[in-house]
Amino acid sequence: MKKIILIICCLCYSFCFSQKNSMAIADKKYNKYAYIDAIKIYERVAEKGYQSADIYQKLGNSYYFNSDFNQAAKWYKKLFELQAENPSEYYYRFYQSLKAIEKYDEATKYLELYNKNTNKSLLENNHNSKELFEKTKNYVLETTTINTTYYDFNPSYFKEKIVFTSSRPDLALVQKTHEWTNQNFTDFYVANVINDSIFSDPENFSPFINTKFNEASAVFTKDGKTMYFTRNNFLEGKKGRDKGMDKNRTTLLKIYKANLVNEKWTNIKELPFNSNHYSTAHPALSEDEKTLYFVSDRPGTLGGADIFKVAIKGNNQYGKPENLGPIINTPGRETFPFVGPDDSLFFASDGHLGLGGLDIFEAKKEKDTFLMPINMGKPINSNKDDFSLITKDMQSGYFTSNREGGLGFDDIYHFKICKKNISGLVTDNKTNEILTDTHLYIFDENGTVMDTITTNEEGKYTINVDCNTKYFIRTQNKDFETLEIPINPIFSNTTIDLKLDRKIFPFEIGTDLAKVFDISIIYFDLDKWNIRPDAARDIQKVIEVMKEYPNMHIAIQSHTDSRETHAYNVILSGRRSKSTLDFMVISGIERERLTCEGFGETRLVNECADGIYCSEEDHQKNRRSEFIVTKIQ
Repeated sequence: MKKIILIICCLCYSFCFSQKNSMAIADKKYNKYAYIDAIKIYERVAEKGYQSADIYQKLGNSYYFNSDFNQAAKWYKKLFELQAENPSEYYYRFYQSLKAIEKYDEATKYLELYNKNTNKSLLENNHNSKELFEKTKNYVLETTTINTTYYDFNPSYFKEKIVFTSSRPDLALVQKTHEWTNQNFTDFYVANVINDSIFSDPENFSPFINTKFNEASAVFTKDGKTMYFTRNNFLEGKKGRDKGMDKNRTTLLKIYKANLVNEKWTNIKELPFNSNHYSTAHPALSEDEKTLYFVSDRPGTLGGADIFKVAIKGNNQYGKPENLGPIINTPGRETFPFVGPDDSLFFASDGHLGLGGLDIFEAKKEKDTFLMPINMGKPINSNKDDFSLITKDMQSGYFTSNREGGLGFDDIYHFKICKKNISGLVTDNKTNEILTDTHLYIFDENGTVMDTITTNEEGKYTINVDCNTKYFIRTQNKDFETLEIPINPIFSNTTIDLKLDRKIFPFEIGTDLAKVFDISIIYFDLDKWNIRPDAARDIQKVIEVMKEYPNMHIAIQSHTDSRETHAYNVILSGRRSKSTLDFMVISGIERERLTCEGFGETRLVNECADGIYCSEEDHQKNRRSEFIVTKIQ
């Protein structure tokens, strides 16, 4: 028995020693940001039943910092099941992880706990992310040909080319694996744009800029002779790739400047507002190139990282960095700024209302102030990290995402606003006459006029509209009634013909108003001549025209089919025309402006004479009333 107890004790000691030794190795790798290796060891220990808040925190963090939010949520959940109270950053990270895997209701719980524990009001109403962004906006996305199975991110315009950051090893100047990501250290690469998402084979950008360390986030002046970029700053032997500036997981970063001289990048200098105590990264230039925007976790930030600006004075002289303030920055992370051609600020954030991970926002500029940022919505944003958007014309551009369906860890996508054509023909609803010079107004759902066009000499029109957007078309033609129709969201070129009803008619002597108003029959009961209600409605159309044209005179002519005798039909048609005249006089038309006559069956419009068989439909064509214009001034 003692022998058995001794064996058990030895095994327990051996197991504990092994676990302790494994944890020491994992902690060492974790502290060196070697998250991939640390994960393997921590998970082996956890699978053997070892429970610890420390191990769950580090497993959650290891996945979180590599944007694997599904696994991060798994381990953070175990952490909170083990102990309900945790440091505030774990409420925030668990919240972000849950949101990234679209568990919005559960995410809201940990957002509220984070706000309670920190006395902050971070992302108020963020639980409405799903409802707010269910509607897809009018962008078309294409994956680009420069993507690989590695990290490809941070595109930047350089003349007519694209410079981007990648961890691909095949073209790297130095092949060295990064312990944080298990990928090669990142370098800049350059490729020619052949057609939007299609690029030439990338080349290593420059042996003078790329080093054995990480380089990322380049921005170039318009003349292509100056660049600003981010490079690792080495402090206490630590280094790493940033994707959000969290001090607990990155090495420090600095911004550098270089000049192109004789086709070589030289004069590489770090900017004077860098520091060895905090990170400065992700430069962006204003449209006039007099202001540099960047990201930093320096003292005074509102959250994990804020966007700052600094004046460029020349000769490596700069103004004092200024925080963009609480309109742009939040207690979360703001990063990867880019300034568009209209001075709009594009940036990524997980502190503003979003879908999960980093979302891309646009803040319009008014005078010297940025307005409230607007989430760019789906499909630009997803429940994963979306960042590094650039655009030359506000209609198309590139951005980075690690969303599902990509080729690698981060991929570069091309986007453009989806535009489709609505075209058609505008005609008279009765006569099919082509209507030229008809104005068409295109409204959005808020009643704002988006465009105005005019039909051409062939009565045709073409409208260029955004996909996935509802519009209204309203017509304007002085001779026709206004027509307004809704246009539901379209995803392909569409034809919509417009038929308008005339309100002003081109009258002349001999015009039959019955044809103008499509009055083929004035209905009377069999062998009767009193005006029925349905007949009165048709006659009222003629009455209204005569009131509008007080000098118009009309001859009322009534006709029958060939059935019954000739004499009978003449008398019947005469009585009906007289009844029609009396009705018009009672309705306000002067008697002297009207004449009436019954023609019986003497003016048949077809072959349906006596003794010839005809259908009821053919007989009806002869039972008609005419309102012939006899005088008009």
